[in-house]
Amino acid sequence: MEETIAGTEAAQIPTQRGESLLETAVRYAEERHWDVFPGTWLEAVDGVQRCSCGDSACAVPGAHPAREDWATQATGSATVARRMWQKQPAASILLPTGRTFDAISVPESAGFLALARMERMELTLGPVTLTPDRRMQFFVLPGASVKVPELVRKLGWTPSSLDLLALGEGFYVAGPPTRYGSSGAVQWACRPTPANRWLPDAEELISPLAYACGRDR
Repeated sequence: MEETIAGTEAAQIPTQRGESLLETAVRYAEERHWDVFPGTWLEAVDGVQRCSCGDSACAVPGAHPAREDWATQATGSATVARRMWQKQPAASILLPTGRTFDAISVPESAGFLALARMERMELTLGPVTLTPDRRMQFFVLPGASVKVPELVRKLGWTPSSLDLLALGEGFYVAGPPTRYGSSGAVQWACRPTPANRWLPDAEELISPLAYACGRDR
């Protein structure tokens, strides 16, 4: 069953109900060939949701690596993913960038503006997530983290002037339906489909993303 939450006229956000974190993590590895690894999770402590890491001041409660060796723990095997989430079914689903995809992260308001612009330009998008801390992450081909600063400069912006981050090797994003903080779950602004299995290059999306971030300042 899917529920659609209105974001803007240009973007509807479908979410899947009833699917466990384990089933979803396995599906990401099996169907999309994404590496996955289990992160921390939320626990109720005296009626308050806290991160399983035990830090009451955790910056990303419920959605960060539980181990320092997370990069080597990440797996593209559905069998291994199933085994890991069977050990901790509440663990968040974290997806390392710099492998099968990089991610361009922008504020939610700029992301919706860019999505509307991309739709008018008839650009082909990859998956896009919407996070509880109000950011959108656009999945693109690996290598974006190296190219994006120069692409932004060519458009007339200095990279430090825009709230636009390219996440590559050594970073990760939280995959839906991971919950973190007190604001809800990560959702798809543009969900994975057979049609967007082939990801766009950062160069194809950077103009509308940079323009939207410039407008959003």
